[in-house]
Amino acid sequence: MPELPEVETIRRQLTERIPGRRLDRLDVADPLITAPELPEALAARIMGQVIERVDRRGKYLLLRLDEGDTLALHLRMTGRLHWRPGTPADGEERFLRALFTLDDGSTLTFGDQRRFGRMWVVPAGTDERAYWRGRVGIEPLAAGFTTDHLARVLTGRRVGIKAALLNQALVAGIGNMYADEALFRAGIHPEESAGEVDRARIKRLHRGIRDTLRTAIREGGASIDTYRDGLGNQGQMQEQLRVHRHRDDPCPTCGTTIVKTTVAQRGTYWCPRCQPRP
Repeated sequence: MPELPEVETIRRQLTERIPGRRLDRLDVADPLITAPELPEALAARIMGQVIERVDRRGKYLLLRLDEGDTLALHLRMTGRLHWRPGTPADGEERFLRALFTLDDGSTLTFGDQRRFGRMWVVPAGTDERAYWRGRVGIEPLAAGFTTDHLARVLTGRRVGIKAALLNQALVAGIGNMYADEALFRAGIHPEESAGEVDRARIKRLHRGIRDTLRTAIREGGASIDTYRDGLGNQGQMQEQLRVHRHRDDPCPTCGTTIVKTTVAQRGTYWCPRCQPRP
């Protein structure tokens, strides 16, 4: 699943290309992508509007339109957004679900192999603070995401620390891959109770989260499985991963064999020596 760095990479690329462009046409190949709204209704709402800017909230990409509406897009597991200066050739975009044509002839395609991705309109006048509350927590690269804030979020929680990091209502944008990487950097076992992590390790975890995400953004995200950036290129973060997808490889810190187990219903990679069981 594209996580915060992958979506942020796409946001930055689209920001250089689509603000000021008018949405002229929407062709939907799979009505599931707009469900429960009909594609025709969504198109009628946004066609003719001009894209003012491209924002991100957690793993959600937000196209801000000139009449106050926001087109929200969630890539989920295998979604891909690809900007092109013209119309894609037949068959060029595999698993095409939707195609936007802009007033300069450029296009934005939404491809999705597993069909979990969605897009919908957040209407003008919506109280976005209330809208996202309970869905998306604090941005982990925001100034307000401090060690103190992370400690408050984790205090009293009995779930495992990895499960807590995956809870989008607590911290936005961290998924399976970057949770593994941040916990490794902090030396915390993924099943340790979130509320039992002491202050010193919370400080290391805070630093590990931010360092991991910043590195991933700099590398353009990780092209594991289906991810490509907004121009169709591979990211390079997969070359920087220390434990995720490294089962049976030696730990880069101590040489112990990295293991893979199931934690929070996700395949989880960790080092038994650097991240001992509590």
